[in-house]
Amino acid sequence: MGGADSILEAAEARPDVIDQSRLDPHVRSLRSHAARGTLINSSFQLGVVGLGTLQRLAVAAWLTRTEYGLWGLLIGTLITLTTLKQVGVADKYIQQNEPDQEAAFEKAFTLELGLSVAFFVVAVLVLPLYALVYGHAQMILPGIVLALTVPLTAFESPSWIPYRRMQYARQRLLTAIDPVTSVTVTLALVASGAGYWGMIIGAIAGSAAGALVCTATSPYRLRLRFDRGTLREYSSFSLPLFGAGLSALVVIQGTLVVASHTVGLAGIGAIGLATNVATFTDGVDSIVSQTIYPAVCAVAHRMEVLAEAFVKSNRIALMWAAPFAVGVALFAGDLIHLVLGDRWRPATGIFVAVALTSGLSQVAFNWQLFMRAVNRTRPLFVASIANLVVFFAVSIPAMYAFGVAGYAAGFAAATIVQVALRGWYMRKLFRGFRVVRQMLRAIAPTLPAAAVVVIVRVLASGQRSAPRAIAEFALYAVVVVVATWVFERALVSELFAYMRGRRPQRSWTGIPAGQSSSA
Repeated sequence: MGGADSILEAAEARPDVIDQSRLDPHVRSLRSHAARGTLINSSFQLGVVGLGTLQRLAVAAWLTRTEYGLWGLLIGTLITLTTLKQVGVADKYIQQNEPDQEAAFEKAFTLELGLSVAFFVVAVLVLPLYALVYGHAQMILPGIVLALTVPLTAFESPSWIPYRRMQYARQRLLTAIDPVTSVTVTLALVASGAGYWGMIIGAIAGSAAGALVCTATSPYRLRLRFDRGTLREYSSFSLPLFGAGLSALVVIQGTLVVASHTVGLAGIGAIGLATNVATFTDGVDSIVSQTIYPAVCAVAHRMEVLAEAFVKSNRIALMWAAPFAVGVALFAGDLIHLVLGDRWRPATGIFVAVALTSGLSQVAFNWQLFMRAVNRTRPLFVASIANLVVFFAVSIPAMYAFGVAGYAAGFAAATIVQVALRGWYMRKLFRGFRVVRQMLRAIAPTLPAAAVVVIVRVLASGQRSAPRAIAEFALYAVVVVVATWVFERALVSELFAYMRGRRPQRSWTGIPAGQSSSA
């Protein structure tokens, strides 16, 4: 995409600024490789993320609200526990420049496997405590089985190797094995009446398949190699991330505890269904971040290039994220009535609220990527502490007072605070960045499309039907495309030029921190 392409174009002009061990030796044009590889492989991974969202929505049609709520309780518990393990081992491996890359991988794999096994032990010990707090003893056994996926995914670490080398197609193919297998097995089992156990077995099958393929195709041996110096180096990078993960654990687990006492399993199911929107947008945005991260690390000392990459990659993400979020909000009622079933109708309000908030959360979404690349992980910890404060000050009181609606209010408050912090920190790093300007630019193409749909609904009469909803959605999509072209013509033209293998005329007005601006 535009940001990744700018980074590698600079590297192509000056080969001395990038570690050659990071490059596929078959790459002749870094600029074309970045542009085409990022767009094509991001589209491929977008399909994988969409497949996962389809799974979560499809199983809702086969599971009861209580079963779906129990699954939400399980997955929420384990995902938040997993945040304690996600301390940036893979990120640090991508960032390092050791002369012996096989040894570097073995040391990183050793740390990842150790953390994964430790996670499983912790999960086995604390799941009974969670069951006691939630009041649902039936979550213990399926939770322990589901936790086995984490040690298995440690053997998917060989996918880091092509990632560091910017071999995007190979890396995407390896990482797709797990989710594709999981979705296929899950849908088959749930449709046959296996209930939430179908989702658990599907997750295990996906992790096992991914581990098997990654291990079999790894260019390096999966050998244990412990080194104290490496441990210290990784720890200095990871400790703030661990603190951030711990704060996230408190927030998410606290939400589940409060929800279990205020809205019950049915309410948790509604919250889980609505947050699928946030999961989808975050998943798609992580594709962009993951794609450009190796390039960002390679030229982390070139602030002007990083500034352009940050702003452009975020603009590209917002070109789809903002219309998607507003579109989900506009058509939430149709999605529930025509697809999921009227038993989910009470979740319509939170579905709309979470969708709109998720759109806002995409502003400067990839700031963490750039902070990690320049080895400034402390701001990520500060942001997580701010999120913790909002949770206790806003979310908990709101959920006790208003139930599911209170959750939506707390989610919105936390998002506003996070966007403000991102803007402040990124303005310090890149002086030309303006978070409000970025937000307004994202909203602009969506407003006319939403207005047209609202006007059509006001003027039209009669019952809502599938053909009518499809026609309105098509109208919305067309207006979004036209408006995006009007507001973002230069950036879209630049992307198409890269796809055609041409060097476009680009303009950039961002000023990295530490330089003066004439604006």
